[in-house]
Amino acid sequence: LNSPPGAAVAKAGMPDSVKLLIGAGGIYSAFLYYGSLQEDVFRYAAADGTQFKQAWLLQVLEALANVIVGGIGMQLTGATKGIPKKMFAVSGFTQVSAKAFTSLALANGLSFPVATLAKSGKMVPVMIGSLLLGGASYSIREYLQVAAIIAGTAIVSMGKKKGAGAPSSAMGVTFILLSLVMDGVTGGVQKKLKAETKKVGISPKPYDFMFWTNVFMCLTAIVISAGLGEVTSGLSYITSNPEIMSKIIKFALCSAAGQSFIFFTIANFDPLVCTTVTTTRKIFSVLLSIFLKGHQLSGQGWGGIALACGGILAEMEGKMNKAKKA
Repeated sequence: LNSPPGAAVAKAGMPDSVKLLIGAGGIYSAFLYYGSLQEDVFRYAAADGTQFKQAWLLQVLEALANVIVGGIGMQLTGATKGIPKKMFAVSGFTQVSAKAFTSLALANGLSFPVATLAKSGKMVPVMIGSLLLGGASYSIREYLQVAAIIAGTAIVSMGKKKGAGAPSSAMGVTFILLSLVMDGVTGGVQKKLKAETKKVGISPKPYDFMFWTNVFMCLTAIVISAGLGEVTSGLSYITSNPEIMSKIIKFALCSAAGQSFIFFTIANFDPLVCTTVTTTRKIFSVLLSIFLKGHQLSGQGWGGIALACGGILAEMEGKMNKAKKA
């Protein structure tokens, strides 16, 4: 998840250790459960064997929960006037597309551990874009970190034990690559959004970001899901299967709660603390999925997990070193 800068000031006088426990604990609990529920939604099979495939409708419901929580937060902390909504609209479009493509990858057979590890390689599209457009250079270490994440993910995708399920589908891989591309575009859009708000002398608060970004995410998802005919079929499937309905509701609520905990953490600590928490959370999400959801890996697969996680942790350590030098 992309987290906007800053947040509302937390309760005065609370010790930093307690604040960190609340922030990090909230992020871990909300997003570990979020990931587990997302996997459950796309692995669920109804009595007739049909599965939920309406990824854009899922994004409508998730964004709607975030709009409600963001709207309440914005009213409590005070809304910022004069926000450049055009850039929020572009940011909303790219972010919801990235999330929908991840869900579509899962719906088309990509395993959750592989999808999560692949999403940790967000630097790939950023690097490619920067190298093609010029004006950026990277160290050998940065190239090695990205190579470790890519290679590790590829090894995991090929490292299932025999008889442990079908290999990742070509469509699943295609969708996760599209999601990474949209992540790269989102990074550029968010930089432009920051520059735009700075130019007009506006400093949006965290819940401004949460509310307006998710308003446009929700609108984008509504248009696309309606165009694809997902609304009727998706709602019919959900209402016919109460078990998946409860999972989707909890999934959307976890998303909104997790975002709020991210804002709380950024408000009280250096953004790097939040990056560390969210990065390590992805690794735990992968391990939890493997142990709790019945994914069987060969020795080669575990080697891939170690390689990819090593790349992720090395990237995080590199960011920490840069922050110390700054």
